[in-house]
Amino acid sequence: MEAQNRLFPVFLKLEQLDVLVVGGGNVALEKVSAMLRNAPDTKISLVAPFYREAILAYLKNFPQVQLIHRPFEVQDLEGRDLVICTTDQYSLHEEIRELAKQRHLLCNVADTPALCDFYLGSIVQKGDLKIAISTNGKSPTLAKRIRAFLEEVIPDDIQTSLDSLEALRKELKGDFESKIKALNELTKGLIFKK
Repeated sequence: MEAQNRLFPVFLKLEQLDVLVVGGGNVALEKVSAMLRNAPDTKISLVAPFYREAILAYLKNFPQVQLIHRPFEVQDLEGRDLVICTTDQYSLHEEIRELAKQRHLLCNVADTPALCDFYLGSIVQKGDLKIAISTNGKSPTLAKRIRAFLEEVIPDDIQTSLDSLEALRKELKGDFESKIKALNELTKGLIFKK
């Protein structure tokens, strides 16, 4: 049997969660900025003995993000929903992963798929349409290229179609099956061309 990606895609209401990011460098900036681009009011705490200037500059626009200036401590996990490790210290990441597991917290360890409970995929967004892309942790670069392709082929005015279909869906009468059939018929001709 051919290998397959066994990840289950989920869209989290990140602004309802409390996220801990361990680290203050370029990888932390990448992860934090990705989360805040998608959910600008997310409560995030970063813990690190130092922070790169770029992350400090970026976070000036996000007062809800807390910076803790010291090394990680076990109590940093209290009250969290997700943990993301972004340092270059593998043994620290292993320790945090185990502590998170004991507390039933989901943990992502940047660039270490074996220690991850979840991956942060590449994301395409146009209005309310959002598509997440996963390569099962094998190639973030390919995921970014696919994202760029989709951003190019999906029309910028896709929101108009989404709003029209939502309005139509609310007006449709009948049972669930008949509504699905009507919507499928209406959208079968939707093909995006470059």
